[in-house]
Amino acid sequence: MALSAEKDKEFEFRSADFNAVRTKLKAIAGINLSENKDSMVYSRLSRRIRHLKLRSFSEYLQYVDAHIDEHEEFVNALTTNLTSFFREKHHFDYLKRFVASNKRPLKIWCAAASTGEEPYSIAMSVVEGFGKFDIPVNVVSSDIDSKVLTKASAGIYDIKQLDGLAKDVKKRFFHRGKGKNQDLARVVPELRRLVNFKKINLMDASWDLAKDFDIVFCRNVMIYFDKPTQLDILTKIVRHMKSDSLYFAGHSENFSHVSTLLTPLGKTIYRPKI
Repeated sequence: MALSAEKDKEFEFRSADFNAVRTKLKAIAGINLSENKDSMVYSRLSRRIRHLKLRSFSEYLQYVDAHIDEHEEFVNALTTNLTSFFREKHHFDYLKRFVASNKRPLKIWCAAASTGEEPYSIAMSVVEGFGKFDIPVNVVSSDIDSKVLTKASAGIYDIKQLDGLAKDVKKRFFHRGKGKNQDLARVVPELRRLVNFKKINLMDASWDLAKDFDIVFCRNVMIYFDKPTQLDILTKIVRHMKSDSLYFAGHSENFSHVSTLLTPLGKTIYRPKI
């Protein structure tokens, strides 16, 4: 049965196709795609089908099976990268206070870089905590989506994305473009140097990461995984953390089922049980 009967649909899209997409996304990236995302799947994967000059969703799914390099495009198309600077501001206020009272070398991992707003917000908070740019801090920022990592690394944003930031923050951490780029702003090089971007699939058996992170931001990521997968990923994350480190979660994430791994400190901030 087709999910949609509209005559203007370019490609036939059946329930079997949608279920196959959901199964494949779970197998590749561990992501549970909800049952009401059929319109999103059609819209995003139609672009790939058109680009590859294929004729149907079933033909595209066969193509994904036969070309491992298409896995990245497949996952990139279906992952949502909703983010903004200082989203869930209380986390960054806490981080700034923590750094100000613990001015020591820090290793920080942002496990969902998206287009860079979160890792740069982390870096800005740390700089403000130290009161200077020349600090012994390294922010590793990862994502499964290579395209958003490219954008994040460039650190260039629409000027409107900075509307919610204080004037002194914009002045200290961004350069506004000139001429044809006047509607753009770029993160200052002193801040960009603090952040290193790398592609990581949280479903991989192991990660090329340090084993002694002081702080981990993994916010609004676990909501895409079922509970057994959450447990598996969190178990691996904790192995990369120090015993006195901090874990920042998203406001909609509930970790009551992983109480053996994390101790809540309040406001979706945790300490690992190591």
